[in-house]
Amino acid sequence: MKKNYNDIYNESLNNPEEFWKNVSDDIFWFKKPSKILNKSKPPFYKWFEDGVTNTCYNALDLHIDQGRGGKTALIYDSPITGNKDKFTFNELKEKVSKFAGALDKEGISKGDRVIIYMPMIPEAVVAMLACGRIGAIHSVVFGGFASNELASRIDDSKAKILITASCGFEPGRTVEYRPLVDEALKLAKHQVEKVILFQRKDHEVKLNKPLEISWDEALSGASDKDCVEMGANDYAYILYTSGTTGVPKGIVRDIGGHIVALKWTMKNIYNINQDDVWWSASDIGWIVGHSYIIYAPLFKGCATLLFEGKPVGTPDAGVFWRIISEYKVKSLFTAPTAFRAIKKEDPDGKFFSKYDLSSFESLFLAGERADPDTIKWAENLLKVPVIDHWWQTETSWAISSNCTGIEMQETKYGSACKAVPGYDVKIIKPDQTIAKPNEMGDIVVKLPLPPGTFPTLWNADKRYEENYMSNYKGYYQTYDAGHIDEDGYIWIMSRTDDIINVAGHRLSTGQIEEVLSEHQSVAECAVIGIKDQLKGQLPIGLIALKAGVTKDDKTISKECIQMVRDKVGPVAAFKIAIVVKRLPKTRSGKVLRGTIRKIADKEEYKMPATIDDPAILTEITEDLVKNNILKK
Repeated sequence: MKKNYNDIYNESLNNPEEFWKNVSDDIFWFKKPSKILNKSKPPFYKWFEDGVTNTCYNALDLHIDQGRGGKTALIYDSPITGNKDKFTFNELKEKVSKFAGALDKEGISKGDRVIIYMPMIPEAVVAMLACGRIGAIHSVVFGGFASNELASRIDDSKAKILITASCGFEPGRTVEYRPLVDEALKLAKHQVEKVILFQRKDHEVKLNKPLEISWDEALSGASDKDCVEMGANDYAYILYTSGTTGVPKGIVRDIGGHIVALKWTMKNIYNINQDDVWWSASDIGWIVGHSYIIYAPLFKGCATLLFEGKPVGTPDAGVFWRIISEYKVKSLFTAPTAFRAIKKEDPDGKFFSKYDLSSFESLFLAGERADPDTIKWAENLLKVPVIDHWWQTETSWAISSNCTGIEMQETKYGSACKAVPGYDVKIIKPDQTIAKPNEMGDIVVKLPLPPGTFPTLWNADKRYEENYMSNYKGYYQTYDAGHIDEDGYIWIMSRTDDIINVAGHRLSTGQIEEVLSEHQSVAECAVIGIKDQLKGQLPIGLIALKAGVTKDDKTISKECIQMVRDKVGPVAAFKIAIVVKRLPKTRSGKVLRGTIRKIADKEEYKMPATIDDPAILTEITEDLVKNNILKK
């Protein structure tokens, strides 16, 4: 008899060791673990500690062993360059084992760190898997990241080799990597031993000999390398996130738990089987790219898409539909921002009607809150389930979701559905008590966290403990705020620092944003709390409009203010809604609410390293001055 969601969820909490032991039987081990969970030194838990496996073997070799070597593993599509390619498991393994040999030839071995600073091209995937093959720890840095950010990651990881490319391509421009790399190497205190550079067609650069060699030179004379045996608690990678202190946090991923959890998620959360085509429209520089462009789909053995483009502008707002139609994609995972951009450019879905999407079964959104209006718009257009789910870089996979491979749950708009098996999620109030249903508070997860989540930070156990595990003893602090309703649905309303205090009332900016996004002219919005002498803080709304809106800005602002008054109430004291051309975002699509707030409050701020376009901050400052929020 097929188990339902409640059965599986309860099993994962009541007997986690047995649950994950059974799941772990689905992956390849050189030596199966007998110790499933070591709880002797909380909060430093260890899963499968005596197991021996290899990331690359589970991603490639295993499927070849099972007779599936001729099946498509990776599909590459770049609407910017016009390049398309497909690689079978056999072809990808051949490239990976050869590049693993190139790394070995350059002196890279088990435990060494390799920085990968590359655009969305197949060679980036090859480099990551090659590291896994020989037991090196990769640290992918988003291509085009500022030099100082790249330098800080070189210094912290003590990387031996930097792998890069001559450039990246954005719509209408070429991102030159060479000056960024050169500057980073000057800034870094730690010196890499070698730079391997992939020359992109039509944009080759002169190599800085002897430090730098080309990708082809690296491969010359290299031997194919087999997978090395790795302990389950050895590290697969370091992924840095920008810390609030300005010091990046090196999230590490242990090999065994990572393979076990991610392979399980493909069927159980996303309902993906080996013969399906899966697409995660993200970047390998972010956690979504690590988990769901590369590792999870390859562990599962399905075809995964590597897309070098944008939701709009490459060439138009129909590119997502073209990709889904052309490659018969079953499910897409992307950020709500991508769909807001499509909705803004093509609110009536005119591009959609040009393509056959009969293969498409579900859309998953994550990265920041998906407003109900965007979800409803996508549902009406696609006629498939649109699922908002919630997870973090630290966890590497979803904390809450509608688990489509287990049992479909009812959609509650604005909620990220229920906790995924493995996660015991609670709401804790400021007085340290567990919240009742629908009471607002900090969202925490009871320890131990399930496999695949971060066991610590790179060379920073103390920081791991202090930052994440000390405020609520026995719990991981997510730094998200929200509530759980009487049906167990989790509502992520904002980051902890996006809770504002208006005259003693704790309000979620996400709640107000939800109302604003319902306005028919609003494409996207952001709400921040600004300092106020009388009430402590006051909310202000910034709204960007859909393409083709003819109604004047003042009328739209008035209507938005009234909607908040009607739906949230006078307690919100919401009196200011400013129409802006666009919102400042990170390259992964998150709105920089904290930076906007600092500008409004005249606080010093550091230009965010991940900002997509710094010019937007000047635009926002001018808008705040124009609307008397800021005085010149």
